[in-house]
Amino acid sequence: MKLDEFAFFNQQLAGMLKSGIPLESALRQLSQAMGRGRFRTELELLGADLSKGKPLEQALAGRKLPDFYKEMIRVGVKSNDLPAILTLLADYYQRLNFLWTRLRTLLIYPLIVLVFCFALSVFLVAVAGSLSANLGLALGQPMYYPGEQPGALAYGAALLAPVLILGLMVAGVFAVLAVPKWRRNARWVLPGFKEAHLSRLAASLSLMLKSGCDLKTALAPLQSMEEGTKMGAELSRWEGVLAQGATKFTDLGAVSKVVPPLFFCLVGGQGENLPAGLAQAGEMYYGRAVYKSELFLQTVLPVSILLLGIIIIAQLQGLAHLMFGGGFFMLRDLLWHD
Repeated sequence: MKLDEFAFFNQQLAGMLKSGIPLESALRQLSQAMGRGRFRTELELLGADLSKGKPLEQALAGRKLPDFYKEMIRVGVKSNDLPAILTLLADYYQRLNFLWTRLRTLLIYPLIVLVFCFALSVFLVAVAGSLSANLGLALGQPMYYPGEQPGALAYGAALLAPVLILGLMVAGVFAVLAVPKWRRNARWVLPGFKEAHLSRLAASLSLMLKSGCDLKTALAPLQSMEEGTKMGAELSRWEGVLAQGATKFTDLGAVSKVVPPLFFCLVGGQGENLPAGLAQAGEMYYGRAVYKSELFLQTVLPVSILLLGIIIIAQLQGLAHLMFGGGFFMLRDLLWHD
């Protein structure tokens, strides 16, 4: 399910529980109003298990829902305030949806430009090859004489080089998108995406700590979410430091390779109030992610379009020289010999 729909679902569920409707009945009513899909199936199965008298913790264990979400639901049940936790989760996923939608949209534009320029480059090379062959066949002679070969090769390279460069770029982008591990690691490298993930990390930890979890318990679902990524290895190192007896969150910075020192400084700025420090770090990195997305729109995207436009213009110049320059000299030599 999309994050905005997930947020709306939690808002509705919180409201129904506050009005006194049992959890299994609320799940059944909400799932019936949804379209067919995996999320609806999971909710129906969860409601069915609860209707059979199975404890919520056991019912959640078998469902394919986010580990962080399941842990928060368990916390809400233990604290006997599930509606409040659901409301917090709704706000959490709503903010997350706004940020990720913005960042994903920004990636679409340069990807479209890149694919379009690659397709146009291939088309220009195909046109150049076809016209060269047809013109040479019509005149009964090769396009260039020996003395003109160096120039021909230079302009031919100007046509083919952009195709190879753009082709490698397109292949690299689609390879990253196709391989889940590469895609998940790329999120911790790309500007804007890294700040968004740091904001999500801080907000998730803050939310769980406010709900009564200890730090070690709060890290477990996050590590599961980041399994196989650089951040997953980072969280494992954090757990190792905590197991050795570390008592302060700032102590984790000594083994940090992914999270920057500024993150720990922001968290430590609130002293012993760790949830407040994490909330402050989350807000700061949320703002940085939004700022970098704006910066991307205003600078990186126009510059990338300009550079790709220059590549296409260079190809057009090479095509024009190969077609018109070569054809002109061939006709001149034929008329001179006649």
